[in-house]
Amino acid sequence: MSIEQILIGLVGLVCAGLGWFARELYQAVEKLKEDVLQLEVKIGTDFVRYDRLQDMLKPIMHGLDEIKDALKTKADK
Repeated sequence: MSIEQILIGLVGLVCAGLGWFARELYQAVEKLKEDVLQLEVKIGTDFVRYDRLQDMLKPIMHGLDEIKDALKTKADK
């Protein structure tokens, strides 16, 4: 066996290792894309946007302000 054949074999092994690593990296990126897509869908359906939450809390805050005003004018503090 000559040195040239050994070098060609080593280059082949290195290329095979790099190919395996590239395939694993590609599969990890594809899985990450799927996970992010599922997270985007979950966020859109499971959580309330901040501005909608503020609109929903306005009547509650108004009621609390009325209670606070009523307690301020109460005679037996």
